[in-house]
Amino acid sequence: MMKLIPIFILVLAVSLSSSCSKEKVSSFNNPNCSDSISYSTQIKPMMDNYCIGCHGAGNNTGYIITSHSNTSSNAINILNALHGQPQLMPQNGPALHDSLIQQFNCWINQGKLNN
Repeated sequence: MMKLIPIFILVLAVSLSSSCSKEKVSSFNNPNCSDSISYSTQIKPMMDNYCIGCHGAGNNTGYIITSHSNTSSNAINILNALHGQPQLMPQNGPALHDSLIQQFNCWINQGKLNN
């Protein structure tokens, strides 16, 4: 009986760790960034397509992200919201595809360049 307890604990630990997978990008700080991300061709169109409807000029949402400086200065808050912290954005979903969140994360890690 005593030999079965360590085996049971090992099986339980493996099954719990494998059942807690997450589809979202798993790392905020160390994304896999093999390509250089361009603000003008990747980030700005993403903001225009998914965010400007609520976060454009004249909206009372707390964040205006119509320019590089707005997006850059709010980048961490935007990334957190894309991960659902404190609230998932875009509001009322669906969540952006992981590849778009990854691009945004890479852009931040590459220095939030205005390129």
